[in-house]
Amino acid sequence: MAETRRRDNRVNRAAVNQAAARQGRDSHPPANRFRSEVKNPPPRSDSLVKVSDISVRRVNYGYFIRPAEETGTGTPRVEPTLGYVVTHPTAGVILVDTGMGGNAEVDAWYQPTRIPLAAALKSAGTDMTEVRAVMNCHLHFDHCGGNPELAGVPIFAQRSELALARAPESHTLPELVDHPGAQIEELTGEAEIAPDVFIVPTPGHTAGHQSLVARRHDGTVIVAGQSHDNATLFTSDVLGHHAGVGEQPPWLNRLLALDPKQILFAHDNAVWTPS
Repeated sequence: MAETRRRDNRVNRAAVNQAAARQGRDSHPPANRFRSEVKNPPPRSDSLVKVSDISVRRVNYGYFIRPAEETGTGTPRVEPTLGYVVTHPTAGVILVDTGMGGNAEVDAWYQPTRIPLAAALKSAGTDMTEVRAVMNCHLHFDHCGGNPELAGVPIFAQRSELALARAPESHTLPELVDHPGAQIEELTGEAEIAPDVFIVPTPGHTAGHQSLVARRHDGTVIVAGQSHDNATLFTSDVLGHHAGVGEQPPWLNRLLALDPKQILFAHDNAVWTPS
């Protein structure tokens, strides 16, 4: 049975620690509670970890064919499906997106070629037993397909995204969301889920889309999921913002204020870097 925990104003990092304990590993020391709305994260502490740093590695879940009806170009487009393993020196592995689910209708429409979660994580140098938490950028089938394989692991999602997923006319496959053993941590804004790792709402593709921010020693890395279909479209919005041309997402200023060194995407192998 799925369990949803609402955190209107605060979220508890203990969710990650409890998952570690259930998986038979040592849990981390108790952490302070933190606000789900973090406008300006505090400067990094020199006492965090001086030797290790947060690493971000790509996970290849395969690809699918986006039909011509969805591309806006009149021709089909093959797109990768990518996740990211964020390894924190004290909080362990945080997984961004879990691959592609499906059914007969989805498979006929998108013709996916899947790499199973276990195999994808192995190629990225980890495995399912190491995953302490999951953040789905949103809950479409190609981003949360492996969630049911991670029963008992905290899954962070925005309340607005969960409302869409649970609506009578759902935008996803409901069995990928409220699956047996699901431990959903419901957010209503920004949330720090580990020291120097926090979630920022980036709505647009869906109302509850969110991105993950990792403040590394050598610069901030943002996993922006499908906030944009590709790095080129993100570049266009950044340049339009600077030039005062066109309309950009209202959250763009928030991401740029974090001074990102790299921005990564769910359907593009290209990486955005500041010019």
